[in-house]
Amino acid sequence: MNSLHDLALIGNCSVAALVNGTGEIVWACLPRFDSDALFCTLLNERSGTNDYGFTTVDLLDFSHAEQHYLGNTAILITRLYDQHNSSIEISDFAPRFRRFGRLFHPTMLIRRIRRLSGNPRVRVRVRPAYGYGARRPRTTYGSNHVRYVTPEFVLRVTTDCSITAIIEETPFYLQDSLSLVLGPDETLTDSVPETARLFLDETTRYWHEWVRSLSIAFEWQVEIIRAAITIKLNTYDDTGAIVAAVTTSIPEAPDSTRNWDYRFCWLRDAYFVVNALNRLNATQTMERYIAYIINLAGNATNSLLQPAYGISGRADIAEVEILTLRGYRGIGPVRVGNQAYRQVQNDVFGAAILASMHVFFDKRLVRLDDAMLFRQLEALGEQAALAHDRPDAGPWELRNVLRVHTFSSVMCWVACDRLAKIADRLGMRERSRYWQRHAEEIHRTICERAWSSGRQSFVATFEGEALDASLLLLNRLGFLNVKDPRFIATVAAIEKELLRGGFVFRYTEPDDFGVPDNAFLVCTFWYIDVLASMGRTEEARALFEKLLACRNQHGLLSEHIVPHTRELWGNFPQTYSMVGLINAGMQLSIPWDQAF
Repeated sequence: MNSLHDLALIGNCSVAALVNGTGEIVWACLPRFDSDALFCTLLNERSGTNDYGFTTVDLLDFSHAEQHYLGNTAILITRLYDQHNSSIEISDFAPRFRRFGRLFHPTMLIRRIRRLSGNPRVRVRVRPAYGYGARRPRTTYGSNHVRYVTPEFVLRVTTDCSITAIIEETPFYLQDSLSLVLGPDETLTDSVPETARLFLDETTRYWHEWVRSLSIAFEWQVEIIRAAITIKLNTYDDTGAIVAAVTTSIPEAPDSTRNWDYRFCWLRDAYFVVNALNRLNATQTMERYIAYIINLAGNATNSLLQPAYGISGRADIAEVEILTLRGYRGIGPVRVGNQAYRQVQNDVFGAAILASMHVFFDKRLVRLDDAMLFRQLEALGEQAALAHDRPDAGPWELRNVLRVHTFSSVMCWVACDRLAKIADRLGMRERSRYWQRHAEEIHRTICERAWSSGRQSFVATFEGEALDASLLLLNRLGFLNVKDPRFIATVAAIEKELLRGGFVFRYTEPDDFGVPDNAFLVCTFWYIDVLASMGRTEEARALFEKLLACRNQHGLLSEHIVPHTRELWGNFPQTYSMVGLINAGMQLSIPWDQAF
């Protein structure tokens, strides 16, 4: 049975794949993140000889497996052992490196298989599907390749393995090594072994150089580096979009029907991703995302932004249920698309302006036309000023209830506050005063309507009584000082009601699908940040270590966790969770100059 605790992510910012503990590729959407899933057994467990939607290298008389990432890379090493002391090694990766003066990151996955010891007998199986598991592709082949033809994409597997052995899935003794290049229907310019070897070496070099460019804390370096590589793999270089996760429909909890497609770009989540990468000095992703945001703002009708977009920037990501996949561990439904794109979420204006602020303040970035960009952002600010006290679906995307959410209103305040700072930076004093007046008015409104005198804390909605974990961000967003008695009281209220078993729930009130069963991992990281800011450092460090122990064997986290068993649930790997790890680790680590 597939488990999130065994999965590893490979990719190159064009494509991504998930590999299980025995080297089976169980999830890969080609030719890009939001495409049809050619390999989909993550959501359709294999049950017999006629299964398809996977690719694997089987070692006959299999005994056990070992698996790890090649240090500081996105290259996965799987070692399989049989009952006769024979063994093989599989190197799985997607090429990414500089070539011919540009970054080379093709729609391609490579599997390099070599004999380690003994006389291993293997079987190579390549069984893609299309229509989300509905059908097997038409197959053709040549002297050194097999073509799998689907309506959307032709997958060409070029190899130095016997073509007959692949088509008929015939076992054979592995004498030395072989490679499989899974990509578009294009001829390789060099031999398969040489291509695989060269691409592996160059991809290794790329990731080592990328990691060397990071500015990381002294403590938890391995954990932070793995988190940084992971969120990098969730970025789509072609447009600058950042997906929330590479999967769809992994339930937030068993039988909850909270099964959503996360292969899209949420403006809220993506801001936190680029902010974390910027803290690590990975500025290129930030630049590409800012360009994505600017294009969305330029194309938006009446400066209205959706909460989520396709990775191409397309607005329509309509949600449908897929009946051909049974779901993760057989738990459906499986959904493609996400209806959240049609929701009103008023925090999006603040998220877009926060991300764009770097253009005006970060001297490392290539300068744009500041005045023109500022005018575009002002149009978003006007929408934020209008929307700050209007009902919306909120940060948790409630589907059937609209309220005036405190977090959304705070993000509208953020939009106006940051526009005032940008205008001041540009020397536009009148515009700065204009936006500051809006910010002050929104701030007063929030303090009057989102503060509960009965609870003596801020609450999730205007004139409400319930709490939610987004209130932990009031200090990080600059709305309240960490020493403000109102913030301290709000944190105490959250500790009393939302902190369970050491994990913070996003909320505990019933929603469209009942009472939440599992904790939302990033909320616990927010709580750690608050503890550290309050000077409760030892508590923060202990809880951070607890969360690190919850990562899977490859250092990855999903969206949700069962507090009492620490089992991971929800789409995987979740960029929001990995961002929380980076931010908390960077804040809690001792400085380099105090380490020795």
